Amino acid sequence: MKSDVKFKDRLKYAIDNTFSKGSGALIMWLAISSVVIIGLMAVVVTVFKISPDGEAPLSFWEAFWRNLMRTLDAGTMGGDAGWGFRIAMLVVTIGGVFVISTLIGILSSAIEAKLDDLRKGHSRLLEENHTVILGWTEQVYTIIPELVLANDNQKSSCIALLSELDKVEMEESLQGRIGKTGVTRIVCRTGSPMDINDLSIVSINSSRSIIILSPEESEDPDSEVIKIILAITNHPDRRQEPYHIIAEIRNPRNSEIAKIVGKDELETIQTGEIVARIIAQTCRQSGLSVVYTELMDFGGDEIYIKPFPELVGKTYGEILPLFNKNCVMGIRTDGRSAQLNPPMDTIITSDHNLIVVAEDDDKIFINGKSAVQTELINSMKSYNSKPEKTLVMGWNWKAPSIIRELDNYVTQGSVITIVAAADGVKEKLDELSKELKNQKLIFHEGDITDRKNLESIELGSFEHIILLCYSDDLAVQKADARTMITLLHLRDIAEKTGHNFSIVSEMLDIRNRNLAEVSQADDFIVSDKL
Repeated sequence: MKSDVKFKDRLKYAIDNTFSKGSGALIMWLAISSVVIIGLMAVVVTVFKISPDGEAPLSFWEAFWRNLMRTLDAGTMGGDAGWGFRIAMLVVTIGGVFVISTLIGILSSAIEAKLDDLRKGHSRLLEENHTVILGWTEQVYTIIPELVLANDNQKSSCIALLSELDKVEMEESLQGRIGKTGVTRIVCRTGSPMDINDLSIVSINSSRSIIILSPEESEDPDSEVIKIILAITNHPDRRQEPYHIIAEIRNPRNSEIAKIVGKDELETIQTGEIVARIIAQTCRQSGLSVVYTELMDFGGDEIYIKPFPELVGKTYGEILPLFNKNCVMGIRTDGRSAQLNPPMDTIITSDHNLIVVAEDDDKIFINGKSAVQTELINSMKSYNSKPEKTLVMGWNWKAPSIIRELDNYVTQGSVITIVAAADGVKEKLDELSKELKNQKLIFHEGDITDRKNLESIELGSFEHIILLCYSDDLAVQKADARTMITLLHLRDIAEKTGHNFSIVSEMLDIRNRNLAEVSQADDFIVSDKL
């Protein structure tokens, strides 16, 4: 079939294709154009014997060289003599101005494109023994400072973040919320943690550990976390030695399938279940949240797990006095769960690692045997437990776990009252009540920020009050704002009526905790921080 495409259309199509190939192709065609212009004018000068006044005719290569010099530097023609030679060199110079200006434009565009690509965060990270964080949530503002503090005793360390957010946006956010990071460098990259190719950007094969954060906006966050685990473990270019993966799982039922995928390379953190248990325990023991925070963060002393082959054969009771500067709190068997405060006659084997509270990992050592001052040890007093009344205000997905946990501690006949304004709460509580053995559930629908509604509740009849944020339906700041309003009302009511009850409040943002805390002795559970 005969084509009716015109020559100018074909030429335009060829030029478009050349431009689409990038700066390298443009520079190549520019070089070819320059050689053609310089060569043609060299032929003209040689054939017609055009030369400066008073000089012999130029050879082809001498003419080519002079044309090249005038192409690169237009000022070279200032000393030319003879109008014929001047006109010929003027043509070459005009062509040179076009070539050089175009070359400068191409190089400027190429450099700008490279800078834009760097800003997008798609360049590969070349680091070793670094920590990789996959995903972006409010938790990065807690995790990174803790890692920075933990790396203070290192000469240099690196934290790499990979998320779908813009690289510049992540860097500016971290700079504003975290500030200086000491010896730890923070490198941000843009990409999908579920994409095998994007995982290579942060060099997971040379990483020390990989942290997977649960997406906040996802309808099924655990499924996305499991997909990321699959992308890491099934990577076609994965390393031979096992990874050290820490993944956040919301629903405990999904923990088993995550372990099937990650096998021995994976440690799952069931954040909701952990926070729910701590809230339930803290409401019964004031100040417990401070103890947990002190043990979990890297400020002061924290928990480490370390083997001590020299202690094999001794009993647990014998090794306790051997650590003057540290505190042994339990043992962990390789591949099995930990055991806190095991029986004193437990024999330490080669499979045991000690769980130790210490200032830092490089300050754990045996420093002699100290005498046990038995006169300082007091036996616990036994208390006659009685039914308790607990008030839960607000609602989120952790509430059922909190109620289940409380059921393990309270005496039969205890009552737990829930006051909330959220869809589907009553139906969930009806199902939950079938599981409870020691508590009776009572539900009141109402706005917990309404003063009249709060005053209608007999707050003085409750021993414990748990204040939950509406994190399922509201953004972090709005959810915390409601919690703070309710907390201020409760404090004011308690002060005016003389009621004495403990309040455990859930806050998502640590900055909001600092605003609400003031000088009150209430316990605060900051979910993301824990």
